[in-house]
Amino acid sequence: QVQLVESGGGLVQAGGSLRLSCAASGPAFSSHAMGWWRQGPGRERELVARISRSGGRTAYADSVQGRITISRDNAKNMLYLQMNSLEPEDTAVYYCAADSSYWGVTADSAVDYWGKGTLVTVSS
Repeated sequence: QVQLVESGGGLVQAGGSLRLSCAASGPAFSSHAMGWWRQGPGRERELVARISRSGGRTAYADSVQGRITISRDNAKNMLYLQMNSLEPEDTAVYYCAADSSYWGVTADSAVDYWGKGTLVTVSS
C-alpha cells in the first residue's frame, strides 16, 4: 500500500508560481510511475503531468506545456510539481497518483493509488 500526501497548494495571483509536493510512504516508491492530476470546478479530472519510475521520462498536458515541470526524488520518496505563469484556468484540486507501470498511465481508472489532493486557486 502506497500512501500519498500532497502539500503546497494555496492562493496565488495570475502569473505567479507554486510548487506542489507529494510525500510517499510504503514500499518501493521507485517501482511506481507517478503523475499529477487535477480537477477544476465543473470539470472532469485530467492528467497534468507524468513521470517514469526513474524520472528519466516526463510528459505534459498541452495546456501546461512549458509552464509546469514534474520531478521526483526517489531517495526522499518525493514527487514535485513546479508551476509557473499560473492562469485562472489552473484553479483545481491537484492530486498525486501512483501506478505500477514503468511510464505512467493516462487513464484515471488505471491509477493504483491517489492522494487526497491539494487546492490551488489562481486569482485574476
